Amino acid sequence: MDLQQRLEALLGPTLEAMGYEMVRVMFQGRSRPTLQVMAERKDGRNMTVDDCADISRSVSALLDVEDPIQGAYALEVSSPGIDRPLTRAKDFMTWAGFEIKLEALIGVDGRKRFRGKLLGLEGEAVRLIADGAEVLVPLSDLKGAKLVLTDELIAAVTRDEEGPQADQQGKE
Repeated sequence: MDLQQRLEALLGPTLEAMGYEMVRVMFQGRSRPTLQVMAERKDGRNMTVDDCADISRSVSALLDVEDPIQGAYALEVSSPGIDRPLTRAKDFMTWAGFEIKLEALIGVDGRKRFRGKLLGLEGEAVRLIADGAEVLVPLSDLKGAKLVLTDELIAAVTRDEEGPQADQQGKE
């Protein structure tokens, strides 16, 4: 198990117990290593500074005890934000209908980078319309994907004070 998988396995249950879902855990940097923990509320409401502070305190205490990372590093806790990364299968269903950028590890029809309208999932593949053609990218071949900041996305996210997921849940 690599460091990222160990961190996900270690932090995931704590976040779940606190009422959050882990969106992404990333450890990066050499001269100033940073552990980024990105989370969102299970109830779909927008994250607050207090939510991030609560997560930071709990995660920091857990990391102090378990000590999975050698050496000094900075801990950064954040919400996914409006132009969020899409990291879980459910994200591709929740955010269907919005514009995304996607990068594949293995080329699809000679391309690795796509920008287009997310259609959701088909089996184990992300489905989108890019340059007028439907594209399927297997989740296992996904290097990264994120929402593109558009007026439509901003309107959907700000339309409802409950947060974007509460608004999107009717689409599932």
